Amino acid sequence: MAKKRQKNVWRSELNDIIRGTCGGFLFGIPLLYTMEVWWIGSLAKPQLMMLAIALMFIAVFLLNRTGGFRKRRHNKRAYEATIDTVEAIAIGLACCTFILLLLRELTLETPVKEALGKIIFESVPFTLGVALANQFLGDASRNNFEEQTTADDNTTTKNHDTELYATFADLGATVIGATVIGFNIAPTDEIPMLAAAVSPPWQLAIIATSLLISYGIVFQAGFSDQKKRMQQKGLFQRPSSETIMSYLVSLLSAAIMLWFFQKLTFDDPWTMWLEHTLILGLPATIGGAAGRLAI
Repeated sequence: MAKKRQKNVWRSELNDIIRGTCGGFLFGIPLLYTMEVWWIGSLAKPQLMMLAIALMFIAVFLLNRTGGFRKRRHNKRAYEATIDTVEAIAIGLACCTFILLLLRELTLETPVKEALGKIIFESVPFTLGVALANQFLGDASRNNFEEQTTADDNTTTKNHDTELYATFADLGATVIGATVIGFNIAPTDEIPMLAAAVSPPWQLAIIATSLLISYGIVFQAGFSDQKKRMQQKGLFQRPSSETIMSYLVSLLSAAIMLWFFQKLTFDDPWTMWLEHTLILGLPATIGGAAGRLAI
């Protein structure tokens, strides 16, 4: 019994971390693609870095008193909010470091002071997203039980037309979500800058990261009605197939946006299309995942 309880505690902790991480990506991904933040961070003095951490701690602490990324039902005590704040900042710093490494904005040759500045300043909006995770797209635990019965009843009555409708609804939501996030990033100079620095092995890592984040947001983080989402029917609506199909749709949306803003033309080689599309595909995929949750 004690071993089972301990296992449940660790599982709950892992789910909380995943929820916070996904909330951070939903909130902080646009600024991770902003060169002005890279420059500010790389030029920041240690005093400014410490001030940024202090202000971030205060803001996240206040958010954790009322929200946070854990599924607690009672009002948090000060020490609980403090622990959650430290953990949220750690999640933000770790994830921002990973993404900056993935995008090659941080390398082994980057000076320590510059790297710390970039990580700290990029982690501010990301950490706020972690602290706001439970406010993103509703709270699954309140509605899952009620919706499960409805979903079970509807399963027996759905026909082929309903499956097609559900599939097209998901694809449309993916396009809308990808466009909302990607449209702000596509016309910027960051995309060609990042594409020039990313080699094929890192491109594969970007693909894997995009798929994992998309899966985590929709099927693991506990946003919206997750159990209902798992039971929903459609042509591609198993978790793995839906994640892959939605990623391909997000990549297509990213390519169209890059063409629309004249960042790519039909005269450009296919390798250039691939590099630019994969770079924009990461935030577009995150937006697409959020769009699927919203329907």
